[in-house]
Amino acid sequence: MRPVLFFLLFLLLNINTFAQKALLQAGPMVGYSQMLEVALWVQTKEPAKVQIAYWEQGSPAQRLLTDPLRTEKAAAFTAQLIADKVQPGKRYDYQLLINDKPVSFDYPTTFQTQTLWQWRNDAPDFKVALGSCTYVNDPPYDRPGTPYGGEYQIFTSIQKMRPDVMLWLGDNVYLREADWYSRTGIMHRYTHSRSLPELQPLLASAHHYAIWDDHDFGPNDSDRSFPMKETTLEAFRLFWANPTYGIHGQPGTTTHFQWNDIDFFLLDNRYHRNADLRLTGERAMLGKEQIEWLMDGLVNSRAPFKMIAIGGQVLSTSAVHENYIHFYPEERAYLLRRIEEENIKNVIFLTGDRHHTELDIYTNARGNMVYDLTVSPLTSGFARNVETDNKFRLEGTLVTQRNFGLLEFSGKREERQLTMRIFDVDGQELWQRNIASQP
Repeated sequence: MRPVLFFLLFLLLNINTFAQKALLQAGPMVGYSQMLEVALWVQTKEPAKVQIAYWEQGSPAQRLLTDPLRTEKAAAFTAQLIADKVQPGKRYDYQLLINDKPVSFDYPTTFQTQTLWQWRNDAPDFKVALGSCTYVNDPPYDRPGTPYGGEYQIFTSIQKMRPDVMLWLGDNVYLREADWYSRTGIMHRYTHSRSLPELQPLLASAHHYAIWDDHDFGPNDSDRSFPMKETTLEAFRLFWANPTYGIHGQPGTTTHFQWNDIDFFLLDNRYHRNADLRLTGERAMLGKEQIEWLMDGLVNSRAPFKMIAIGGQVLSTSAVHENYIHFYPEERAYLLRRIEEENIKNVIFLTGDRHHTELDIYTNARGNMVYDLTVSPLTSGFARNVETDNKFRLEGTLVTQRNFGLLEFSGKREERQLTMRIFDVDGQELWQRNIASQP
C-alpha cells in the first residue's frame, strides 16, 4: 500500500508543477543587476501569483524569496520581481513559483550580483553578447511570401557562450500593420516575440538590457509624431527590466548602467526625434538635452571604455536609410565635435538597424580613435547589397548574414583590453578584433 501512496503523491506533485508551468507565457528573464538587488521578469497567460525563490550557489538550503506579485491583464500579465536580499559578487540559482508551486526548467536559471571590486582588486573580466533586429514570424500578420524571420537557433548559440550580459540594440520586436495603432496589437507583438522557445534559456541566465529603434517603437522610420508612442513606451517598460527610463523627468528609454568598470550609455533615438524628411524647423534625432546628459556622463566617466548604444549607425559616411549622417548631419557633427573638444577617449558606439555588421573607426583631430560596432541582424532578413562608400569601415569586418556579437573585457585596471568577436547563427566565429584602451 505504501508504494502506491508514494506514487500517488509523486503524481500529484508533478501534475501541480505541470499545471503551473502551463500558466507560464514567457520567461523568467534576468534584468538589471546591482550589488544589492537584481530584477527578474516573468509573464503568465492569465492572472497568477508569481514569486522567485533564490539562493547562493552551493547553499540551496538557505532560500530567500522576493516579494510576491500578482500578474494582471492591465500589465500584459507581466511582473518584475526584485531580489533584494543579495550580496555583492555572488552567483545565485533561482526558482520561479506560480501560485506558490515551483516551475521546473531543463536549463540553468541563474543570476549574479555586481562585484564590489573598487579599492580592492582589478575589475573582473566579463562578456557582453549583443545584436539587433529580431523578427519572429507570425503568419497571420506577416507579409505574403518568403518568411522574413528565421534561424532562431542563434539564441541557443548565444546562450552557449555564457555571456554575463545580453545587450539588445533595437528592433527587438517588429511591430506590424495590425499592431501599430492599438494597445492590444502592441502587447500581442511584444508577447509573441518574447515567447519564442529558443529564446527562453538565454533569458533565464544572462542579464538583459535594451534600447529600442523604429520597429519596437512604431512603424518603419517612425518619429515623435507616432500617436501610440506612449503605449509602446509602456510596453517597453513592461517587457524589459532596465534600471531606469528617461532623463530629467522626460519620458523615453534613455538610461545608463555600469558593469564592473565599464560604463554603458543607452540612448533613445525615437521618442523625441523629429520627422526625417522635414525641410524646416529643428533637425534633431537625440536632442540637445540628451546629448548634454551624455556628455556629462562621458566626462565624468572613469571607465577604460565608454560604450554608447544607439539604434542607428553613427560613424558611417554612407548617407543612406537612417544613418545619422543622412538626415541629421549637423547633430552628428555636433556630437562628434563635443567628444573631441572634451578629449574623451575610448568611445565605442554600439549600433544596429542596418541588417549587416561592420566595425567603423574614426580618428579625430586630437588623435583619439572613436569606434562604431554595428551588429545586425539576429533573426530578421539580412542585407544583400551594402553601400561601398563608407570610408570608416574596417576592411574584413562586413558581415551580410544573420549574426551576433560578443564583447570580452579583460586585463588589469590600467591595461584593459576589449576583444570584439562576431559569430554566425551556429556560433562559428566570423572575425575578431582587439582594442586596447588609450591612456
